[in-house]
Amino acid sequence: MSDLVSQWIREDIRALSAYHVPDPGEMIKLDAMENPYHWPQSMQQEWLTQLADVPVNRYPDPSAAKLTARLEKVMNVPQGMRSILGNGSDELIQIICMALAQPGRVLMAPEPTFVMYQMIAQFTNMDYQGIPLDTDFQLDMAAMTEAIEKYQPAVIFLAYPNNPTGNLFSSEDIKTIIKLAPGLVVVDEAYHAFAGHSFMPMLEDYNNLVVMRTVSKMGLAGLRLGILSGREEWISEFDKVRLPYNINVLTQFSAEFALAQNAVLQQQTDQICNDREHLKAALADFKDITQYPSAANFILFKVENITSETVFTALKESGILIKRFANNSGPLANCLRVTIGTAEENQVFIDSLKQFVK
Repeated sequence: MSDLVSQWIREDIRALSAYHVPDPGEMIKLDAMENPYHWPQSMQQEWLTQLADVPVNRYPDPSAAKLTARLEKVMNVPQGMRSILGNGSDELIQIICMALAQPGRVLMAPEPTFVMYQMIAQFTNMDYQGIPLDTDFQLDMAAMTEAIEKYQPAVIFLAYPNNPTGNLFSSEDIKTIIKLAPGLVVVDEAYHAFAGHSFMPMLEDYNNLVVMRTVSKMGLAGLRLGILSGREEWISEFDKVRLPYNINVLTQFSAEFALAQNAVLQQQTDQICNDREHLKAALADFKDITQYPSAANFILFKVENITSETVFTALKESGILIKRFANNSGPLANCLRVTIGTAEENQVFIDSLKQFVK
């Protein structure tokens, strides 16, 4: 590393590794919680025809007003609440942290959870405090209560359902945390489409609650689009930090087009939920696999009498890519996560798994 780089790049940034996304090549891709389904051909053709008229030579609507209104309707955002959009939920996490960050301020989250909470806390010079979940991957309320009192966090992120564990936390526990929190509580509902539960209707009940969602898991991951909803007093401040024109014209048009035909996306979501139950049943037949409850579009499971690295490598050699956790100790030791694919992809995964797991 040159002296110039070491002189000017922050030391904590130099110590980091870049977020790595593996290249799947031609493998069956069951590692990234994506919707595996394409749009019907007639819908694709209609989209392509209309796409030709999108004015890519012009800047997009800076507030994405039409798309925001469409999203608020589809997401059932309560009347009187306000929303802003982000280039994926990652940008919304960054916006929240940038608006709240001051020296010594704390971002808190239960662990294990979405890695970007800790990464973005570090990027924005916030102090990160992770509070371990209990052995059932539920909130350890004694530990959370003690940590809230001790650290007085500016913001608490709660993924609901949680990633990578897949489970829903107790809604009563979350309500208690919202009441105890001195600052903001962000309920991250990235997997809301599969969960059957939401804190969106409760935005009116708490003045320190916001709800964040994404359309990625609904089949629109390539558009990179998230929504943050809450009271005007919060959202208007976050909007000051949002970069102008952050949602490009192609995303604005394509997302609005797709959401206008939400029945197609809902049908795919219902299919994924149905296939999740079939995959759960298939995994239950393995005596050396312990799977964890999932309200998302993936299943976390632990293997016995074989290492997760062996399973991951064998599946990869069979042309199937899932997620392996590098932790050799802790709650995710020997765990893997598989995304719900098509029925055919799920069957190939199970058939391959049978070759080396009992």
